[in-house]
Parts: sequence; C-alpha cells; structure tokens
Amino acid sequence: MSVTGIRNLLACILVAVFAIALWPQAASHTQATYDAAAHSAERKFNHIEQNGKLAHPDSTPTVLTEREINAWFSSGQADLPKGVRNLRLQADPGIIHGTADVDFDQVTGGRYSGNPLMSLFSGVHQVTADAHAQGANGVGQVHIDSVSLDGVAVPRMALEYFVDHYIHPKYPDLGIDSRFKLPNRIDGADVGSHQVTIIQR
Repeated sequence: MSVTGIRNLLACILVAVFAIALWPQAASHTQATYDAAAHSAERKFNHIEQNGKLAHPDSTPTVLTEREINAWFSSGQADLPKGVRNLRLQADPGIIHGTADVDFDQVTGGRYSGNPLMSLFSGVHQVTADAHAQGANGVGQVHIDSVSLDGVAVPRMALEYFVDHYIHPKYPDLGIDSRFKLPNRIDGADVGSHQVTIIQR
C-alpha cells in the first residue's frame, strides 16, 4: 500500500470514530516548528512505504509523535474525509483521545433516515471520541469507547445506527469494533504516551 493508502486508511479510521484525531497544538510553537514536524512525519511515512517493499524490512521501530502527526494533518497533506476538519489527537498507552469539527451534512451527503436519533447527526459539531487501539501480528484493532457531540454523549444505539447507515456502506470493515490488516508489512503498532510506534517485519 502506498503512502496515499496509509493516509486513506487513517482517514477511514477517523471517519469510523468520528475523528479519532489529534492533540491540540500548543500556541507557543511557531509555524516553522509545525512545518518541520509535518515534514518529519512525511519522511517517516515514506520510510514505512519503502521499507514495506523490502523482502526483509528493517525492524527498527519508527516512532511518530503527536506533534508530527498533528502537524501533518494540519498541513493539508492528509486526504481527510469530506466534512472533517481540525483533527486533534492525544495518545495514552493503548488509548486515543480525539477531537474534530465535523460537518455531518457533508459526511452523510444530506441523506437522513426517518429515525429521530439521526437528528443528532446534522450540521456542524465538535466531536470528541475515545478509543482503544492496537496493532499486533499484522492486524490493527480499534474499539470505540465513547463519542460526544458538543460535550453531550451520543447514545450507543444512535452511534450504532449511524455507523450502520453511513460508515459501513463506504467502509464495510470499519465500525465501533474494527479489525483490519495493517499495510506495508507493519507487524505492530503500539499506542504509547504521546506517540505511536510502528514495527515492520
């Protein structure tokens, strides 16, 4: 899978969790600092892609920090889903906390069912999500623990209905519990404190 494929995979996961995304950037950092961090992330993505093409990839871990990932998403280089903006991520061991501004009318294409629960998913809202995430033996797993819109928790039934009607048609393998093959010979992806460590084999 190409770097574009990795980006798309990340974007798909973000859609499934309504943007498990990126940690707020401290205002004290300069734009130049974030540009350098975005370039660093891009170099690491390129390394992952090229390393994955080798018969025997270098198993030296590739570490992506929150700052690098945040800067990369903010730089406009990521092919994010339509309607998803201002992605932010915070990583704790095994857990991702995220926020994003989501225009649900763009995400759904303006299509709504008669279910009154779906009235939650219209207009623009700040979405926060918590998820357990890990990758091992070449397989990634994401479990959505909770989602809220503008600080109000989304009922599980409404979340499941939204995923079934608007996420599964585009991304059949993604949902509240997602399991997927990792690209580029990635064997493991460990979510640690403020960073993600990628191991290829």
